Amino acid sequence: MLQLNHKKLEVWKSSVGLVTEVYLITKTFPKEEMFGLTNQLRRAAISVSSNIAEGSARKSNIERKRFYEISRASLVEIDSQIEIAIRLQYLKKEHEEKIDVLINQVFAMLSKLISKT
Repeated sequence: MLQLNHKKLEVWKSSVGLVTEVYLITKTFPKEEMFGLTNQLRRAAISVSSNIAEGSARKSNIERKRFYEISRASLVEIDSQIEIAIRLQYLKKEHEEKIDVLINQVFAMLSKLISKT
């Protein structure tokens, strides 16, 4: 694998942890959600880390910042989808608390990264 700068960013490392948690959570969702909420959550989670990586590889600050903003928007999408999963009672309390901490952590780091870019 390539040894690129984004892999040194704490926000990227945390976002990969978020992907892992989303996959663990969605394994417990009903099978009829495989092509619905499960798929949406997984794609949004992957988008967060992917856009951080792609943004960090961009030459200009304007491009870099745009990818970080897209990443943060995907994070907000995850937050909304988790809220839906909670209302549908798909999430256990311990998963709910852990994902909440991760979402808030990554959101804060991304916001800081965007403001510094």
